[in-house]
Amino acid sequence: CRGCEVAACKKGMFDCAFCRTPRHENDESAVAMTQKRVDAKDPEALHFLGDQYYSGRCGLQENAARAINLWKEAVELGSIDAHFNLGHVYLKGKGVAP
Repeated sequence: CRGCEVAACKKGMFDCAFCRTPRHENDESAVAMTQKRVDAKDPEALHFLGDQYYSGRCGLQENAARAINLWKEAVELGSIDAHFNLGHVYLKGKGVAP
């Protein structure tokens, strides 16, 4: 659910819903901001960073193995979206051993 983020935007608050820092201006700052949340074991940040590695976005090199490890950690912390992504990559066989 993105309810808190949507509600904040409706009120004109476009900062990060978690830490209230201004939104990132480029890929490098997006990864740095996300990494802070990853270090704090935020499952949504782990899921997001896994997505970026899987598809090679935010200036990151495509790395399915790294993405899978991030998603596994996010799953352990309760991320249903990361659980879905893991199921999908296992179904498709991308980045996993046969």
